[in-house]
Amino acid sequence: MTGRGSPVRTRLNPHHSPVEVVLSGFFFMFLFLKNSIFVVLRNYSMIKAENLHKKYGDLEVLKGVSLHIKKGEVVSIVGPSGAGKTTLLQLIGTLDKPTNNDYQLIINQTDLKGLSDKELSKFRNRQIGFIFQFHQLLPEFTALENVAIPAYIAGIDKKTADKKAAELLDLLGLSERKDHKPGKLSGGEQQRVAVARALINNPAVIMADEPSGNLDSENAKQLHKLFFELRDRFNQTFVIVTHNEELAGMSDRKLFMKDGVIIENQ
Repeated sequence: MTGRGSPVRTRLNPHHSPVEVVLSGFFFMFLFLKNSIFVVLRNYSMIKAENLHKKYGDLEVLKGVSLHIKKGEVVSIVGPSGAGKTTLLQLIGTLDKPTNNDYQLIINQTDLKGLSDKELSKFRNRQIGFIFQFHQLLPEFTALENVAIPAYIAGIDKKTADKKAAELLDLLGLSERKDHKPGKLSGGEQQRVAVARALINNPAVIMADEPSGNLDSENAKQLHKLFFELRDRFNQTFVIVTHNEELAGMSDRKLFMKDGVIIENQ
């Protein structure tokens, strides 16, 4: 029959088996779910900070700063010296605490306000990677050992940690330098080792304070490019304090700070 009583038969391609039709349906469902998940992740709030204040004696450095940063965003924090940029990075990086009690700080769906110092230390080790202007590598250890140290602290066995460190150094073009100590590395190589160290525990967020401030222009450009390659590869969130206009211009958003507040969000 080909009338209204048999609508399914009229719509099926006679060359397609029922199994192929079912598989086709699953394929389109997979594409729909994949796209939906991507949209959700791109709108997922990785960092939510509300009403952050910081005082040093009578000097109020941060005056009620609030910000939201999505997963996979590269956000630069810019502004004049003394605006509070590094202090803000230290607070959201859990290296310091606000001086007020009526604040909120949530990173990767974890409310950090009520955590003990020990719990904060564990969270910081596993969820946040840091890159500083000066690489802060330990001179008595090799590049590989410097990269692996946060993994050792996290309780990962040495064999696994060293293997991951070697893979990261290879990814960053330093496989032949892994057994060299920092004093035998160039400035650009030292900073790439520091980047590998920040990545070793697969952190949700990378926080960088003037990461290219101590590099020449060519090494700075390579480092800036590397940040975006890592974001695209691992979908990690980057929060970067910088005076470098090129890096700030490459970012997904710029937060302008002045006198302890965010005055512009682009």
